[in-house]
Amino acid sequence: MGSKESKPVESIPDFDTPWRSVDWTKKEDLEEELTDIQLNHPELRHVRILLHGPVGAGKSCFINSVQSVFKGEIITMAGEESCANKSFTKRYKSHTFINSNSETLPFIINDALGLEKGESNGIDPEDIVSALKGHITEGYKFNPISPRCEEDQDFIREPTLKNKVHCLVSVVPANAISRMDDSLIQKMKYIRKKATDLGIPNVVVMTKVDADVCPLVNKDLTQIYISRKIKEKMQDCENRLGPPMKSIFPVSNYHEETETNNTKDVLILTALLQIVKCAKEYVSRQHTTRE
Repeated sequence: MGSKESKPVESIPDFDTPWRSVDWTKKEDLEEELTDIQLNHPELRHVRILLHGPVGAGKSCFINSVQSVFKGEIITMAGEESCANKSFTKRYKSHTFINSNSETLPFIINDALGLEKGESNGIDPEDIVSALKGHITEGYKFNPISPRCEEDQDFIREPTLKNKVHCLVSVVPANAISRMDDSLIQKMKYIRKKATDLGIPNVVVMTKVDADVCPLVNKDLTQIYISRKIKEKMQDCENRLGPPMKSIFPVSNYHEETETNNTKDVLILTALLQIVKCAKEYVSRQHTTRE
């Protein structure tokens, strides 16, 4: 008997209408809202945002993309490494941002050495927890073998709200979340739980949404919330890491472009606005608690 011919696998159709609304004409409004955010706190001029995630996820690229949006041209202020297996970031550095009108924006973003699979590779999660609590000094060089401890000379023993992180952002690549090593996932979940225990809000920025993940989005980024594949990747992230879908923001970083474009800008600004709002809410709670 001849073998039966296998039926071709039918692709699941994309959605007819966007399942998350985005106004692609609101770039200037988003920029203005982010520029004009008032913290209403006597000790702070900026909220502090900390990025963490696996090596090659696009953390430094996200920082550069944010600055590119506000400058209106491609900017490189945080080092990027083209090799996905190597982290360029070695030290704890605060990145401030200035718009095209030379105004300093009300947020700071810190990057950290990338997480790696296995017990003794990449940054020790305890270093990120120390950063969350405000114990890590500017310029601290990450040591995968030995995390920062209280006995270290430049350990900040009594951190102020200014030293602490006000929002944790987990950066994950859409093209790898479903096959990310379990040890990496456990490290990220541990860090997110520590942030939650400290009352620090945490969200997810999903990068590389147009890196061979979905042909529709690769062709037209405005179709990102029409794409069923992108929603599936976000659901993978929700299932593996634990954040609700409303806290996951897909973005497309500037990587190979030489000029900025409105669509990428709107996605980046939309994610950033939610992150800064979360950080501001945390700061407000801390201020209210102290009064």
